[in-house]
Amino acid sequence: MIPIHENLSSRVAVITGGSGVLCSKMAIELARHGVKIAILNRTAEKGREVVELIERDGGTALSIATDVLDRSSLEKAREEIKKTFGRVDILINGAGGNHPDAITAPETYGEETEGKSFFDLDENGFSQVFSSNFTGTFLASQVFGKELLQAEAPAIINLSSMSSYSPMTKVPAYSAAKASINNFTMWMAVHFAEAGLRVNAIAPGFFLTKQNRDLLLTEDGSLTARSNKIITATPMKRFGKPEDLLGTLLWLADESYSGFVTGITVPVDGGFMAYSGV
Repeated sequence: MIPIHENLSSRVAVITGGSGVLCSKMAIELARHGVKIAILNRTAEKGREVVELIERDGGTALSIATDVLDRSSLEKAREEIKKTFGRVDILINGAGGNHPDAITAPETYGEETEGKSFFDLDENGFSQVFSSNFTGTFLASQVFGKELLQAEAPAIINLSSMSSYSPMTKVPAYSAAKASINNFTMWMAVHFAEAGLRVNAIAPGFFLTKQNRDLLLTEDGSLTARSNKIITATPMKRFGKPEDLLGTLLWLADESYSGFVTGITVPVDGGFMAYSGV
C-alpha cells in the first residue's frame, strides 16, 4: 500500500468523469490520503456509488450531476463545491470516452470488414467524441481555474492516452483529442507557471475498462485479435490495472514530491511507448 501523503490532507479535488473505472480508483485513493472529493458525472447516481465507498472508509466526498460540455452546469457544480468544501486545490480532468459513430470497422482502408469505413463516420459523432475528451477539459479548466489560483499549491492533472503518441487504428477522434490534451497541458503549464498552478497529464497505456472491454475480450474472456496485438507490443505483457496509476497521480498532486514538475505527460504503459516492435 502506498504510504500516506500527509501533505494532501484536507485538500479538495474535483474529478470529472469520477465514476469511471480509472478515475473512481483515483478518487478513492486520494480520499485515503485525506483529500475531500467532488465527483462530477453526467449522472449523480453513478458518482454516489463511489461516494459511498469513500464514506464507508471514513473519507469525505460528494457527487454532482454535471455536463462538462455545458459551462453553466460546471459553474453550478463549482458553486456547490465552494459552498460545501470552501475551496478547490486539485482538478483531475478525466471525463471523455468514445462512441461507435466515431469508430471505423476496418483498421486500414481496403480491409474487407462489415461496418463503418472512414468515409462513413458521422460528423456529429466525431465532434462529440473530440469535444467530450478535449473541450470538456478546456471548459473545466476555465471554470475551476480561478478557484485553483487561490489555492496554496494548485494542480491540474489531465487524462491523456497512449493513442496521443501512437494513434490507435479505428479511433481517429479519440486519438486526435488525446493528442490535443498533451499539447494543451503544455500550453496551460507555461501560461500558469508564474502563478504557481502546475499542469501535467497522465497517459495510461492499455487498461481494461467498461468502454473497451468488448474490443479487448471475447465473450468467454479470452483476448481478441486486437488485444493480442496490444500485448505483443507491451513489453510487460499485460494490461494495466487501475492501481498502476495511483503512484503517478499522487506524485503529480503533491508538490512536496513534484513541485518543479509542470507541462509533462507521464506514460504509464508497461513499456508500450518505448517498444519499436523489434
